[in-house]
Amino acid sequence: MDSYLIQVTGKSAFPSVMDVQLGRAGRGPCCVAGKGKGHRKPHWAVRASEMSKRTFNPIRAIVDSMKVEPHPQKPLISLSIGDPTVFGNLPTDEQVTQAMKTALDSRKYDGYAPSTGYLSSRDVVAKYYSCPEAPLEAKDVILTSGCSQAIELALAVLANPGQNILVPRPGFSLYKTLAHSLGIEVKFYDLLPEKSWEIDLKQMESLVDEKTACLVVNNPSNPCGSVFSKGHLQKFLAVASRQCVPILADEIYAEMVFEEGQSESLAKLSTNVPILSCGGLAKRWLVPGWRMGWILIHDRREIFGKEIRDGLLRLSQRILGFLKSNADLCYSALSTICGLRPVRPSGAMYLMVGIKMEHFPEFENDVEFTERLIAEQSVFCLPATCFEYPNFFRVVLTVPEDMMAEACQRIQQFCEQHYESAQDMECDK
Repeated sequence: MDSYLIQVTGKSAFPSVMDVQLGRAGRGPCCVAGKGKGHRKPHWAVRASEMSKRTFNPIRAIVDSMKVEPHPQKPLISLSIGDPTVFGNLPTDEQVTQAMKTALDSRKYDGYAPSTGYLSSRDVVAKYYSCPEAPLEAKDVILTSGCSQAIELALAVLANPGQNILVPRPGFSLYKTLAHSLGIEVKFYDLLPEKSWEIDLKQMESLVDEKTACLVVNNPSNPCGSVFSKGHLQKFLAVASRQCVPILADEIYAEMVFEEGQSESLAKLSTNVPILSCGGLAKRWLVPGWRMGWILIHDRREIFGKEIRDGLLRLSQRILGFLKSNADLCYSALSTICGLRPVRPSGAMYLMVGIKMEHFPEFENDVEFTERLIAEQSVFCLPATCFEYPNFFRVVLTVPEDMMAEACQRIQQFCEQHYESAQDMECDK
């Protein structure tokens, strides 16, 4: 707990407001007023904290620097925002919203909740994710304000300033933003597009040192849309086990997988590696504004009832069918375009597209490429420089199908206009 100093100046028995200095011990005053010799002239000295200065969001910085207007004769199609509610074509299921209304109408939850969340809610989350291989109880669940806060708390509890964490490249920019704000160094391990974004395990293990606090893994992936196989996850766990490094698993997209049974919970595959798994309602149930997330601590036993599991599976298939259809449409369309190299996704809401920059010499990088795409075709995709992976761009798959088809046609027109073949080399499509 912080200690405080109260300094009273002047001769009055009851000092005025200006006579009282209130500040944290060891820090200079915000404003000082006093009388007589030795007192400095009052002045404001309000400064931003060091943590705020270290906090940097690369996506925001890059997007804000893109001073470009969409084509005036074409409506803007934004394939950049990872919010599934933007276009209104993926409404939250009525059973989900009704459950929320019922909880609000009960008036049982108007007061302050425990800092780790209501026990009844934690129990439901624990039972849903519990399985014989990775049992959970309510005490193993910490409810948070969205998955982002879950990641922040997990990082804060695992790493001290001066230590380092290993994060994927390309990867979600929040890991770097949060780590740097906490004084934690970030080391990037590579994902390999030619292997459907599998981890370069040898390169990753070479980064581990005595200051490595945890390995961060995101499966399914933002921005890649990739889903690791069971075998690949086991190899990843073997590295963590050999190096005795815990894992922070960002599994917010765990149930957004196009092929049934393809996604594997990391905790199910490990018997000895400690894992903090971060998840939430935002993406899977299409309610990011509800800000409901959690951390699961995997080392206990509980099994969930079949009826609720089956019911949730039925509800999920409607949403995932749309995403897979859009993913197939987008991948097929972009695969035919000279100069682009999309990587087929297997889950989440994203598709990454490589740009063969040598065929687009008028653009210096992916940021310039996507800027001109906005200006000429009114299609907004995030340059993958946002994810520490230049010369790619990310497509969000949650737009309506007709809008996705239109966006792909515009991207094709744009590439055809700017594509230049190398000498004696034709398009390989």
